[in-house]
Amino acid sequence: MATILIIDDDESLRELLRLHLTSAGYEVRVAEDAIDAGHLVLKQAPDLIITDVNLPHMDGFEFVAALKSDPTLPYIPVIFLTSTDDGDHRGKELGAVGYLTKPVRADQLLAMVAQHLPRER
Repeated sequence: MATILIIDDDESLRELLRLHLTSAGYEVRVAEDAIDAGHLVLKQAPDLIITDVNLPHMDGFEFVAALKSDPTLPYIPVIFLTSTDDGDHRGKELGAVGYLTKPVRADQLLAMVAQHLPRER
């Protein structure tokens, strides 16, 4: 079962995403900020990360830049999910595989997740 890490400071959205993804058969872990997410990634790297851009302490772009600079973790695909649509270019420069704008439809989310999950690690 593929593991997905959701990083968002909005508890209601984290729960909604978790419900959609677990219903689709994924194992889901959640973090409210990049610091918690970093600890979770170091404990057990997920198969895919979905992160907001606007996070407390460290924004999603900074988190992904740090993630991609670690030679043991750059393979993890990242999808940005945020309320602004002006970061798509920066997300791609950082190596993100996708960029979705809130509010996102469940079918859009699930399609992008299925498209970018690695077959094997």
